[in-house]
Amino acid sequence: MTRVPHRHPYLDHPAPIPFAHRGGTADGLENTAAAFRRAAAAGYRYFETDVHTTADGVLVAFHDATLDRVTDTGGRIRDLPWAAVREARVAGKEPLPLFADLLAEFPDARWNVDLKTESALVPLLDTIRRAGAWDRVCVSSFTEARVARAQKLAGERLATSYGVKGVVGLRLRSLGVPAPLRAGAVAAQVPERQAGVPVVDRRFVREAHARGLQVHVWTVNDPARMNALLDLGVDGIMTDHLETLREVLTDRGLWV
Repeated sequence: MTRVPHRHPYLDHPAPIPFAHRGGTADGLENTAAAFRRAAAAGYRYFETDVHTTADGVLVAFHDATLDRVTDTGGRIRDLPWAAVREARVAGKEPLPLFADLLAEFPDARWNVDLKTESALVPLLDTIRRAGAWDRVCVSSFTEARVARAQKLAGERLATSYGVKGVVGLRLRSLGVPAPLRAGAVAAQVPERQAGVPVVDRRFVREAHARGLQVHVWTVNDPARMNALLDLGVDGIMTDHLETLREVLTDRGLWV
């Protein structure tokens, strides 16, 4: 399988990248330091997480806009001060981590960060700058304009992936339809299918690679689908099931 030369130090990995999606959610402790410790112990060094800001501007690693689904409390993060949010416990056990603390605790890890809100954009870039972590973070968002603003503010030192608009443009180009694309992205991070329509196929991967872009697919937990995607030449897979992806890559001689 031909590897795409990486365009940013973040992508410096000699085989398809295994991402621990939210640190691995199979044990119910998603996006907690405990989950990322487990992922690190399993041999992962690429972690996926999400960020929000509290009412007083503190950057926390958490997926949902509210605390209700996975913690023992409730409320919208943006409406609560950090003093209140820090008391919440995921699955009744683990606190929400600050993204700055995750960067510090896992100095060898690389982070794919989904920028969930506009208010988190500048705090995220400030956190990366203070930690000197430009080589260790890739910023993503469903909103193309948001991730484009992050790239404009930080410049080439920041790795970014396409938002929905960029992915659609890349998919159209793979089908021979002209479409605009944002310059500067290093990856297309996509679901295998969207609303029942295939996104990732051989044409999509070929088009991305021709433009020097890696293809990272989320969130894949079935070993047959993992193998099929690797056969297509994708450059990374995000999974909740850490052991499953590790076994698939190991069997193919691709676990690094």
